[in-house]
Amino acid sequence: MRYRLTFVAGLALGYVLGTRAGRERYEQLKKSARRIAQNPAVRNTAETAAQQGRVYAGKAFHTVSDRVGERVPASVADRVRSLRERTINGTEEDDWGTSNT
Repeated sequence: MRYRLTFVAGLALGYVLGTRAGRERYEQLKKSARRIAQNPAVRNTAETAAQQGRVYAGKAFHTVSDRVGERVPASVADRVRSLRERTINGTEEDDWGTSNT
């Protein structure tokens, strides 16, 4: 899904930059993109994808930490631990993929 969205965004950008449609067509495309981005279904899907990404990142963290063990530098381990504690304690202030509406 992510690759499809990236392709569509690239296609739209290429169209805008590669044609001589003028400012009017650019404004029309911009308005359509804004309408799509503000659609509740699109926002909910983006939020769900972000949450799933966080879940998979947590699973990956456990897998990597089990395999790597103590070979990680202390500075990196401390940073990861602090980020993990923020998420566990519910004080995560990450706005990636959240609608906040």
